[in-house]
Amino acid sequence: MTQVIEGVISRISGPVVRAKGMTGIKIRDLVEVGEMGLIGEVIEVRGDEIAIQVYEETDGLTVGEPVRSEGKPFLVELGPGLLGSVYDGIQRPLEVIRDQTGNFIERGASGDPLPRNKKWGFQPLVKPGDEVSEGDFLGWVQETPTIKHYILVPIGISGRIAEIQEGDFTVTDVIARLEDGTELTMMQTWPIRQPRPAKRKVPTSVPMITGTRILDVFFPVPKGGNAIIPGPFGSGKTVTQQSLAKWSDADIVIYIGCGERGNEMTEVLTEFPELEDPRTGAPLMNRTVLIANTSNMPVAARETSIYTGITLAEYYRDMGYDVALMADSTSRWAEALREISGRLEEMPGEEGYPPYLASRIAEFYERSGRVVCLGRGIPEGKPPFEGTQDERGGSVTVIGAVSPPGGDFSEPVTQNSLRIAGAFWGLDAKLAYSRHFPAINWLTSYSLYVDALREWYIQELGEEYLEMRTQLMDILQKEDELSKIVQLVGKESLSDPDKLLLDIARTVRDDFLRQSAFHEIEAYCPPKKAYYMMKAILTFYETCKRLLGKVPYAEILKLPGWEKLSNMRYFPNDAFEEPFQQLLKELEEEGATVGVGAAS
Repeated sequence: MTQVIEGVISRISGPVVRAKGMTGIKIRDLVEVGEMGLIGEVIEVRGDEIAIQVYEETDGLTVGEPVRSEGKPFLVELGPGLLGSVYDGIQRPLEVIRDQTGNFIERGASGDPLPRNKKWGFQPLVKPGDEVSEGDFLGWVQETPTIKHYILVPIGISGRIAEIQEGDFTVTDVIARLEDGTELTMMQTWPIRQPRPAKRKVPTSVPMITGTRILDVFFPVPKGGNAIIPGPFGSGKTVTQQSLAKWSDADIVIYIGCGERGNEMTEVLTEFPELEDPRTGAPLMNRTVLIANTSNMPVAARETSIYTGITLAEYYRDMGYDVALMADSTSRWAEALREISGRLEEMPGEEGYPPYLASRIAEFYERSGRVVCLGRGIPEGKPPFEGTQDERGGSVTVIGAVSPPGGDFSEPVTQNSLRIAGAFWGLDAKLAYSRHFPAINWLTSYSLYVDALREWYIQELGEEYLEMRTQLMDILQKEDELSKIVQLVGKESLSDPDKLLLDIARTVRDDFLRQSAFHEIEAYCPPKKAYYMMKAILTFYETCKRLLGKVPYAEILKLPGWEKLSNMRYFPNDAFEEPFQQLLKELEEEGATVGVGAAS
């Protein structure tokens, strides 16, 4: 029998409400506040007096109204029906609430996160008499046309199957029963602030292919890694994350709009359902969950949205899927922490953020990772985990946008994120204003994962791939050094080799690093195509270097190879090998066009 703890409101300070008479309650327990039953969470306990973080507007609440709790933490519902849904920060289904209250969420509005009346075709994978334990596959349902949802034995439960049924069931119907009487349904719950367990974490050794050349080649992130995208207003954080959501080779995408402007989130909510999944041709929403908590929504729920999203990601990871989580933006989440901390009258840290900002950011990013999942059973089409017979592996890759005020990367949220993140994709306002997209600064960005991915690159693309990557980075570094000299004395005062390096660097920037997220071909670049593009640039560079001193430099600038390099990005993604082989041959023979065939 659930024990209900009851008390009354003693003080109200914005989203933080204090109540007394709550003996026996714990930190993070869920409570209902006031006559309207507003949802809140305990964030401080002092004797029988508690502080509650209320997830809805507290206007109209009065001292003396009742507060009640069943002594349970905030739990999210996990089961079929998550994919394709749009939730707010506390997993209320926004489309269901819209039908109830219109375009604005009324206080106290609620709805079941998973539809209770929809029936799913359950196919069992075990039979009576089988021994099962936590994380084992019980069976599956076809959640969307492209994703099978595997029903897992809940954490902490094990035993022998007494009976299991096949057929159409709702998420609350009993589908199996253990010999000890435990009943199993297709739905389970989990506290959002507690990471879901796994057998073990494993090294991240497989890259997440994003289709964006500057990321895949220069600053890769592996499946199970984490990256941050800091940048000022208008530099392309949201477009970059949306492009990653569409084109990355993750199985599942969780997109969190955390404190972003309503019009930006509206674009996401209207565009995502219309986007076509390039891998299947089906709607992208078939493998996507959207969490929308815009800047005009209650600030307390914004703080929770991050944890709701990462818990959903871990759930699909436990099925053996690779999940990409996009958090846009963690700065707004940190602002929510700051506001609530101020209401609690805590000692402020740097720039008013709470002293525990760094640990909260670390707790979030550390929930990314590549793991060996609990239980038995492997998703259809997936191989067993490396070197095993029956283990399955899954991953959560976290990509967090950061919105530093004025583009100042020295502010606390960016700096504390940098200490944790393995990849830093720094957006540059100057690049954005010059229409260079993605506006990722190749001189300030970095990835700590290149060595971990080295074996994969060598096996899939050859040793030459990493060598060419290093050569292009050297060219860009030297261009930066030479550009300072050019500003002082002009380009004409440079030697011909330096002039050539600047022109090749411009080609690297304009024809390789620049990439349109809206072009039919350019939006996605396969790794092999990026390999050929690098090879073409460096081949032409070597050809031009052989011509130096034999012909005037102006003649080198007239070579047709410059224009050919500009057009190579438009080679079809499904048939580029033959055009590139022809291009490489032509670039090697460019010397003949200036009358020095022997020199070529």
